[in-house]
Amino acid sequence: MTIPKTMKAAVLHAAHDLRVEEVRVPALGPEDVLVRVRACGICASDVHYYETGAIGRYVVNAPMIVGHEAAGEVVAVGEQVASLQPGARVAIEPGVTCGRCRYCKSGRYNLCPQVEFYATPPVHGAMAEYAVIRADFAHPIPDTVSYEQAALVEPISVGIHAARLTDVQPGKTVLVLGAGPIGLLAVVAARHAGAEQVIISDVYPKRLETAERLGVTAAVNVRTDDLAAAVSRLTDGEGADALLDTSGNRSALENAPSLMRRGGAIAVIGLPENDAVTYRMNTVVDKELAIQGVFRYANTYPAGIRLVASGQYPVEAVITDYLPLDRTNEGFDVAMHQKDRAIKVMILP
Repeated sequence: MTIPKTMKAAVLHAAHDLRVEEVRVPALGPEDVLVRVRACGICASDVHYYETGAIGRYVVNAPMIVGHEAAGEVVAVGEQVASLQPGARVAIEPGVTCGRCRYCKSGRYNLCPQVEFYATPPVHGAMAEYAVIRADFAHPIPDTVSYEQAALVEPISVGIHAARLTDVQPGKTVLVLGAGPIGLLAVVAARHAGAEQVIISDVYPKRLETAERLGVTAAVNVRTDDLAAAVSRLTDGEGADALLDTSGNRSALENAPSLMRRGGAIAVIGLPENDAVTYRMNTVVDKELAIQGVFRYANTYPAGIRLVASGQYPVEAVITDYLPLDRTNEGFDVAMHQKDRAIKVMILP
């Protein structure tokens, strides 16, 4: 096909200033592929950039295309690319690393200091008609996997990575705090890793109902029920082996050690607005708990694609809204203000 010189993209200029406008199609390097984006999810980080213009040290100082949960069709390949051809259906792993530093060489490439991650200033994202990615970060998907499902491999990867870091295995009990998209897909990752029990907590009934569709053994509405009492009842007073916090709620994080079995592990995925969190260290030490930060993921995409392709879990149940690119602003409004109804908003360029 003939590649146009310009394309439509959702461009964030500053906080609360998101415009769908014409921009240049990104240049194709010799090791890159050009992907016609078919689906791109709105992530909580996209919303945070929209609301505040920054996340920590990453500040939107220049117009930036948003979006990093993407999948689509390869339409052109660089001169050095032999692994993919035009027409290939791919899920895009959105963080291109250097491949040379100690972190990349040890397999922990998510910690690469030179990583260029979609929609993290100043790197453009994929909520556009086209996106460029280095070929080894474009993962082929089978025909049985839709583009929307393939876009979910990115948030699923966070759950897979967290489950690995907390040693989720058959027979273990996992507690997930927060039933947003990451939390719900962490449920899938934990169940797929063999967890015997997966307990989830949230305040929105629709999200808890979706969790039940995805395989939780217990869903706790913390607005009406006592989480500690529920966890104690479900674990014979022992607590959870692994806790995956996706809520970003400071009080939930601070209370996490009291919900743990001795020797358990806490994975911190969601970031609280105030990152000064206080733990009762006597509890942490007495139980010999591990507190594990989770920074994106590494070596998860092939496993995530196989998980989705297996059809064991209806991962698309987290998608509540499908909107065209021209209605991206509406999608952000839904994601921010309709949490009682909306879970994952998917943009279809």
